[in-house]
Amino acid sequence: MASPNVLHVNDLNFDTEILKSDKPVLLDFTATWCGPCRAIAPMIDELANETAGQYKVAKLDIDEAPATAAKFGIRGVPTLLAFKDGKEVARHVGANTSKAKLKAMLAGGAD
Repeated sequence: MASPNVLHVNDLNFDTEILKSDKPVLLDFTATWCGPCRAIAPMIDELANETAGQYKVAKLDIDEAPATAAKFGIRGVPTLLAFKDGKEVARHVGANTSKAKLKAMLAGGAD
């Protein structure tokens, strides 16, 4: 079951929820048909629950928001982007990641 702390964004609310966020954001570009996306979904939910109030964790379905996916050059899913002050600060492509790595991305760490 998806966490209530994971925000779902699309082409219409992307700027407001992600680029204008007052908190750092981890955005998971995903798709319903993507097996690796489903595999990391529990970790994304856990991260959202652990960092609620400190960071924003969001998901964007590339099939429902193709304009935003194209704008950021998303060529494969899952792709995770960290944003701070409206700017992309880190990117990770693929399901081979950990909560620690994602937290480091949110904190402005390396990819």
